[in-house]
Amino acid sequence: MKKNKNKFELLAPAGSFEKMKYAFEFGADAVYAGLPNFSLRARINKFDQSQMIKAIDYAHSRNKRIYITTNIFAHNYHFDILQEHLKALKKNPPDAFIASDIGVIQVIRKILLDVDIHLSTQANTTNWQTAKFWYEQGVKRIVLARELGLEEIREIHLKVPKLELEYFVHGAMCMAYSGRCLLSSWQVGRSSNLGDCAQNCRWQYSLVEQKRLDEYIPIEQDSFGTYLLNSKDLCLIEYLDKLKEAGITSFKIEGRAKSVYYLSQVVKVYKMALRIDSDDLDKKKKIRKLKLELKKLMNRTLTTGFLFGECREKGQETKFSHTEEEHTFVGEVLEYLKEKYLIKIRVHNSLAVGDRVEFIQPDSENIFCKIKNIYDDKTQEKLKSAHGGQNRMVYIEISKVPEVFSVMRKKIKKRDKG
Repeated sequence: MKKNKNKFELLAPAGSFEKMKYAFEFGADAVYAGLPNFSLRARINKFDQSQMIKAIDYAHSRNKRIYITTNIFAHNYHFDILQEHLKALKKNPPDAFIASDIGVIQVIRKILLDVDIHLSTQANTTNWQTAKFWYEQGVKRIVLARELGLEEIREIHLKVPKLELEYFVHGAMCMAYSGRCLLSSWQVGRSSNLGDCAQNCRWQYSLVEQKRLDEYIPIEQDSFGTYLLNSKDLCLIEYLDKLKEAGITSFKIEGRAKSVYYLSQVVKVYKMALRIDSDDLDKKKKIRKLKLELKKLMNRTLTTGFLFGECREKGQETKFSHTEEEHTFVGEVLEYLKEKYLIKIRVHNSLAVGDRVEFIQPDSENIFCKIKNIYDDKTQEKLKSAHGGQNRMVYIEISKVPEVFSVMRKKIKKRDKG
């Protein structure tokens, strides 16, 4: 087990082994990843049993922590499979399991006696009495419900001071209470509570009259209807100090389904924010600048959620499903030939000779440069452009050398937005 050497932890999502590596490179202290069949991100979970073992080894080799989510609402048929997974992890267990089901917790404890248990946000811990109960049952950390306000968090910490508290600070939110949703099951037969949510709350809805089924009435007066249940995205970058004072020690980012570009940028921004000294006279200015970087990413407009009271209508974005991005993700830096200024990249979107691109680096400031040439990675043939898909690799010639694991983006021209 890896001990938490730092008082405060930045916890990032790992939807795949690759995303885990990017999270660590860009500054995460720990990641959370889903155990197959037991995570609330079943369809986009890229881990299988062997990859999970590999991921634990990799995290520990980097002196980082990895927590495995087993937070579905389990049925009887889940437990035989769960025991097989847990037995495979006995030789090198993760740093903790994130669970909400009491039966799942009991099985984990039976097979892996010394592993830490983190109570999932799905358990809806909203008061200090519940927190105290779970602490007395041996739970080391609670991932608090998103519906909690700042003063409630502070009181839980004062009443149960030895209990570790984790809180979501950035990412998508659910219109259902702490994600306990039946909408997906009802409409398309996919259970949110077994990790198979169809994200029906992001769909566009209109009213229809019972006897005129082909006539759709917009709920708002426009031609596209409305996104009736579309929650805004959480962003608490301006309030990390308040959360620290209230007792939060682990700051959690949502997004196992997001791209490595999104993940890298959000992790880097929050790591930089956490590193700013509380006495820094320019702290507010620096935080505002960092928040602007977050706004460059796709979002549903940003909200503080329930941190300062009830979210109510200000927590919904009914006009559109998400904002238009200013930039597009064009590639990942895999390696470079320094003497030739050739960078090997995995292409994600179209790029061409002459494009001005920006590299978001793990440990340094962003750099800008133009693409001088593009070469096929196998034939070395010169190309005028390259396009993403099918794991396409190319070499690009530029005037600067970015760090490996840097992610590339370019600004979207107005005419490209359609």
